[in-house]
Amino acid sequence: MRAVVQLTSQAAVKVENQLTGSIGKGLVVLLGVGKEDTIKDAKYLAEKIVNLRIFPDGEKLMNLSVKDVGGEILVVSQFTLFGDCRKGRRPGYSDAAPPEKAKELYKTFKDYLLKQGIPVESGKFQAMMEVELTNSGPVTLLLDSSKLF
Repeated sequence: MRAVVQLTSQAAVKVENQLTGSIGKGLVVLLGVGKEDTIKDAKYLAEKIVNLRIFPDGEKLMNLSVKDVGGEILVVSQFTLFGDCRKGRRPGYSDAAPPEKAKELYKTFKDYLLKQGIPVESGKFQAMMEVELTNSGPVTLLLDSSKLF
């Protein structure tokens, strides 16, 4: 499972010009599910993200987590995080999970965030979405449950 995590002061996601989720201060998580991923991967990434100390404290040092600051998380499914661009000019997606599996693990990931007391908003699985955000810092991190990076 892979995630792009961005610190934000506000974010929103729309499907066909309809707002499906919006947050204030918090994190935007673009989440990709791989074909080898399991519930263990969803739990690992959810716990990692909730506890990442990337919010500034009173001295402007990255010492606080989304939980510490009472922030929210906007989760957007993004199978293209498993796009392989090493050959040719068109990405291959053979490492991405099939839709049924990806949808279940996407939901499991969101459920783990909620269990940790974090307000969660989201896009619509398998839809074309428009994501708007104000990236604070800017802070953007790449995470992989297999710890490839």
